[in-house]
Amino acid sequence: MSQTESVRLSAIGQIAVPVQDVARATAFYRDVLGLRLLFEAPGPLSFFDAGGVRLMLSLASHPEFDHPSSILYFRVADIAEAHRQLSARGVVFRQPPHQAADLGTHLLWLAFFADGECSTHALLSEVAVGRPG
Repeated sequence: MSQTESVRLSAIGQIAVPVQDVARATAFYRDVLGLRLLFEAPGPLSFFDAGGVRLMLSLASHPEFDHPSSILYFRVADIAEAHRQLSARGVVFRQPPHQAADLGTHLLWLAFFADGECSTHALLSEVAVGRPG
């Protein structure tokens, strides 16, 4: 890259999620949400595959990182069915799936849930206009 070219970030390679209890969080993300566990490492650390993005669960390495994480939006094709199945597994949703925005050709549907580690995440589905959510 030349000095005149601008750096442009695009792909996310890994997201770190600070947790209070790595074993409990690992069980939730693996057994309840159904993410594929890639590996565990000393620290303790757990790494998952979230559709090609590596998700790392760990204790906060410094006090400034010891807080709930950013919101992770998990893309699903059928938000109603994903909500039903995850609710049956014990996931606590803040509200049922709801239409959050009309994007013209698609409707954006969201459903926010708690992960048991003081973080909120969401299911996200973009539904073509005219197709039920």
